[in-house]
Amino acid sequence: MQIGNISVGGSSPVYIIAEAGINHNGDIGDAIRLIDAAAYAGCQAVKFQKRDPDLSTPESQKSLPRETPWGTMTYLEYKKRIEFGREEYAQIDKHAKLAGIEWFASPWDVPSVGFLADFKVPAMKIASASITNRELVQAVAEVGVPAVMSTGMSTPEEIDTAVGLLSPHTEIALMHCTSTYPLAAVEANLRALDWLRSRYGQIVGYSGHELGLQISLAAVALGAKIIERHITLDRSSWGSDQAASLEPDGFRKLVRDIRIVEESLGDGVKRVYESEQQARKKLRG
Repeated sequence: MQIGNISVGGSSPVYIIAEAGINHNGDIGDAIRLIDAAAYAGCQAVKFQKRDPDLSTPESQKSLPRETPWGTMTYLEYKKRIEFGREEYAQIDKHAKLAGIEWFASPWDVPSVGFLADFKVPAMKIASASITNRELVQAVAEVGVPAVMSTGMSTPEEIDTAVGLLSPHTEIALMHCTSTYPLAAVEANLRALDWLRSRYGQIVGYSGHELGLQISLAAVALGAKIIERHITLDRSSWGSDQAASLEPDGFRKLVRDIRIVEESLGDGVKRVYESEQQARKKLRG
């Protein structure tokens, strides 16, 4: 798979996505700072979420009251308050280019697929929540850019259907994911990476919501070719994803440790290294 100018899968380095999501809380300045933080950490991409709140917000939730930093408002009003339009995404597009990092997003409705396609994003992300939205999945497929699809809270049959809609049209990477925030280690189930790989024959990755770095690093050791984690400027900030996110220094450590893990995996051929020769002579006579 090729995302922009970067090869993903095979012997290529792990592709690392910083999920900014809605951690900007509708502040374009914070969105720009999240792009800079992702570039500083050494990520290949930063990802946002794009939605038309009128279409993507469930009817049963639109009128529910929500306490926010801007006062009490309905859930729909809150969603509109934090949503970026074309002007803000033009700034995101420009700044990501200046920072030398790719950007793309998860569309949450069909018009948002077209919105992102207008920016010629190098990939699109299908969120776990959208995997059963046949119309949206089909719209992403028809754009033709690589699709990175999370599989949280999804049955094998639901994944089968989505893959069937995507595979005739575009390349796919399947992300193992458990849709709890934060994720408990006992529910990480990283061996599902092997199941996804063997069942679908596609590039597999891991999208994590856990605290800390260990589970993501273990996913790399088990063959994940893409790692996605949420990024925030401050984990104590207001918002549902902030606490399960990594701050800039934490994300930099994640990228550093991923590179160490993938280097340590080697090629699997047992050999005696030149660095072992002295110990070999000394200890074996």
